[in-house]
Amino acid sequence: MIKNFFKVAFRNLRRSKGFSAINIIGLAIGMASAMLILLWIQNEVEYDQFHVKKDRIYEAWNRAHFDGKLWCWNTTPKVLGRTLEKDLPEVERSVRVNWPSSFLFSVGDKRIKKSGNMVDTGFLQMFSFPLVKGNPHTALNSMYSIVITEKLAKALFGNEDAVGKIVKVENKDNFTVTAVMKDLPNNTRFNFEFLLPWSYLIHRQEDDSSWGNNSTRTYVLLKEHTSLASVAPKVKVLKQQYEEEAKKDKWEMFLYPISRWRLYSSFTDGAEDNGGRATFVKLFGTIALFILLIACINFMNLSTARSEKRAKEVGIRKVVGANRGSLISQFIGESIILAFVAAIFAIIIVEFSLPAYNRLTDKKLFIDFADWRTWTAIGSFILVTGILAGSYPAFFLSSFQPVKVLKGTFRKVNALITPRKVLVILQFTFAIILIICTIIVKQQIDYARNREAGYNKDNLVYHFMTGDIPKNYALIKNELISSGIALSVAKTSAPMTESWSDGWGQEWEGKDPNDKTDFARYVTDEGLGKTVGLQFVMGRDFDLKQFPTDSTGMIINESSLKVMKFKDPIGKIVKDNGIEWHIVGVIKDFILTNPYEPTRPMLISGAKNDWFQTMQIKLNGARPTAQNLKNAEAIFRKYNPEYPFEYQFVDEEYARKFENEERQGTLAALFACLTIFISCLGLFGLATYMAENRIKEIGVRKVLGASVSGITALLSKDFVKLVVIAFLIAAPLSWWAMHHWLQDYNYRVDIQWWVFAVACLLSVAIAVITVSYQAIRAAMSNPVKSLRTE
Repeated sequence: MIKNFFKVAFRNLRRSKGFSAINIIGLAIGMASAMLILLWIQNEVEYDQFHVKKDRIYEAWNRAHFDGKLWCWNTTPKVLGRTLEKDLPEVERSVRVNWPSSFLFSVGDKRIKKSGNMVDTGFLQMFSFPLVKGNPHTALNSMYSIVITEKLAKALFGNEDAVGKIVKVENKDNFTVTAVMKDLPNNTRFNFEFLLPWSYLIHRQEDDSSWGNNSTRTYVLLKEHTSLASVAPKVKVLKQQYEEEAKKDKWEMFLYPISRWRLYSSFTDGAEDNGGRATFVKLFGTIALFILLIACINFMNLSTARSEKRAKEVGIRKVVGANRGSLISQFIGESIILAFVAAIFAIIIVEFSLPAYNRLTDKKLFIDFADWRTWTAIGSFILVTGILAGSYPAFFLSSFQPVKVLKGTFRKVNALITPRKVLVILQFTFAIILIICTIIVKQQIDYARNREAGYNKDNLVYHFMTGDIPKNYALIKNELISSGIALSVAKTSAPMTESWSDGWGQEWEGKDPNDKTDFARYVTDEGLGKTVGLQFVMGRDFDLKQFPTDSTGMIINESSLKVMKFKDPIGKIVKDNGIEWHIVGVIKDFILTNPYEPTRPMLISGAKNDWFQTMQIKLNGARPTAQNLKNAEAIFRKYNPEYPFEYQFVDEEYARKFENEERQGTLAALFACLTIFISCLGLFGLATYMAENRIKEIGVRKVLGASVSGITALLSKDFVKLVVIAFLIAAPLSWWAMHHWLQDYNYRVDIQWWVFAVACLLSVAIAVITVSYQAIRAAMSNPVKSLRTE
């Protein structure tokens, strides 16, 4: 019985090679697309879910009112970690992790610069990052111990055992490698190649006990059998117990579970909103489902289009005693076999596509064939796809009545056409939605990219103040300018594209006592306006040679001027961090961080702060950039020989701000193209069905004098109607989806009518091109052959 089942199935597939090929191609592309999306979803959902103690791990967050809103953020005071362990018996351990630091590592003649974190000693006991060698309980106990990844160990020591080896850090301190860690998985928020103990941060005098300095991340491990509800009220008022200002402002703290870090950490007015990456996970999950569904619809259309050819087979089988259940099993079995073959091709497509797909998504996705769960998932995927694709054809074909089939009167045109039309409308509805969304996403990206940045990014590079650069800064600056490499140089507290400091509580004349504006902070020495092309609307730039008091000077932007409400701001005093700064200039707002958001109030203070991390260098545009960089490298190596010359172009860093939206747009465009292609296969199947169903009508029309173009238009107009109906459904749905998406951006594009017109015309054109082949072929067929069968 089973042998006969497979024999009949393969015989039918072999007999209709074209039909089988189209079905396999459609299903393979649909399955491959769904697999790629599901791999991405799996990676997102499993972020940091591999930690053994994940059910007890939380992150400390702040919640407070600023700028008239209730904000939530996850940087906390350094003192919080030990306070949690001391004051809350429910806390088993608290671990602080500082912002990533880039250090120079030296082993013999090797010089390697890598990024890592300084953490509390319990980090490796809280988080399950497996060690290749070493003890997680003691690896970070000594101030001069270091844990490195396999990748860094390989780079520093080759194939030698790294544990026990000495590494010099920043050409100052010798560290002993106490453990080697497996390279980090691709689904964790952490991104480091080394770990240094928190005691080294204290040694560098970077620790403090201020409750007002929110500058680190704090992770909490609750004791077993401790509920979040029992500890939350104590955490909520903890800061208020140690700081009078926090008590007055009702400053709150809360613990946020590890399960929600990746997907849900988006807050509005102090509470989780519907934003975050969970939205995209749900969106792409829906896309995967619809692409697979569209591929299955193709199978249904093509299978039922061949109904007449298999109708007699069904009739004969029923006459000789076959029941409907066995026929359904036969047809679904055939679809499962076809789905199995398609799955093989889909896996091949996925394997070949993964390198490019990983570059597109910025991930390291792969299919783990060694895991039994992978094969279970693939098997289930094949089974579900096969049943989904074959269910409608199976029930449809098995419903034929033998008497009508053998008489040739089984077809009912109206009943047969309507389901297929509905399916094709569903296909093109989804395709048109993706087309419209892709166009609007691209518009939004271009709209933000074309926004005036407020400074000149051309020929502007920055270099971090590493090694001996701080003490040799003046020599480097003078030589860069005198040699003609640079037109201007300034040192700053951060790159021009990032904000590393912000704060509130500044004082100025006439300030509203209830004002809690949060200002972005920036520090520079002199000549920043000339170097980066800031636009002054009042006053001037810093010039320490002509005005030595500019070390306590301040430049504010227009947004800050609106907050301070000065009519004549030049010379006004602003108190910040215990220093009285005098305003020397007002600049136009420029984009420091997010190009999709309004610019923030900003304070640029003078050199008295002495917190300089970067050099901003305006290269001479009259000379080749490559030559400028080569000559600049020679100067940096002269004055900072132990460190590599690592520069960044500001315009490239600025362009990275659009990567996330561009990635969304590219993925939407990719899957829109795949959806359209698969949908076109469905149209091709329906066109085949229509041509077969109306072959005699076409023959009669040709005998009566109908032209080829007239018959082609007659057959094509039905498909145009379907696409127009699909557009009428898709247009409001896509408008709603994009309107909702754009609400996340304060600086956003308006949805314009022509987007929908373009999508409609494009989808109609695609449909006409797709069905033209079958329509023209049917119109040009010999009417004698089609009428002879009567």
